[in-house]
Amino acid sequence: MTTRRAVVTGASSGIGAATVRLLRQRGWGVVAVARRAARLEQLQAETGAVAYAADLTSGVDVDALAEWLAETGPVHALVHVAGGARGADRVEDGDPEDWRWMFEVNVLSGQRLVAALLPLLREAAAVDGHADTLFVTSTAAQTAYPGGAGYNAAKAGEAMLAHALRLELNGEPIRVVEIAPGMVHTEEFTLNRLGGDRNAAERVYDDVPAPLVAEDVADVIAYALDAPGHVNLDLVTMRPVAQSAQHLLARGPLRARVLDGPVR
Repeated sequence: MTTRRAVVTGASSGIGAATVRLLRQRGWGVVAVARRAARLEQLQAETGAVAYAADLTSGVDVDALAEWLAETGPVHALVHVAGGARGADRVEDGDPEDWRWMFEVNVLSGQRLVAALLPLLREAAAVDGHADTLFVTSTAAQTAYPGGAGYNAAKAGEAMLAHALRLELNGEPIRVVEIAPGMVHTEEFTLNRLGGDRNAAERVYDDVPAPLVAEDVADVIAYALDAPGHVNLDLVTMRPVAQSAQHLLARGPLRARVLDGPVR
């Protein structure tokens, strides 16, 4: 079996970059895909991953990526991390262009990638036993919240893409995995969502004990890919302990409740 090669999208920062680093440490060949070429080149120098700059909302770019991948080696895994949120407006106040952008980057990019790369994944599975598609969605795909409707809708759409794809690939040795993180403190996600307002972005995480970080999600991604080929993690929902549900977030230190009287 050749070294397994993964295509990781959204690789210029956050969860995508952390995934590239961890997969390289675990011996994977990695193609790191994102729009920002300069950041990818830094990641390539650091990790030995191969940088490929592309805009995944462009069919031309995705087709070019698939053609280049076919010429350069097998593709054993597609790890689709790219996505994002814009705005925190109520439905009545939302900007349709923000919603359109979120649908493009979270849903249509996934469809384009699957359509373009599935033939390569099938070739790898035929030779090496199995291949993988993995989608990083969000707990926003599972639970609505005020001000989140556009992102809720986009991530729910991406989750349904993964669920339908798993059914469509039944009988083929291609796993379809969904990882749905809750609160993750990365350098850009909330900052971008709130229009670059750094103070507002940091207030989201104020006094939250140990929110998830990008490396936590990358660890679960790597576990899913390295699991035995017959094991599929359909859906992994992960949150920090401080976030019991989408709407229930503890702020301040976590403390065990000490009860009066003898322990029984």
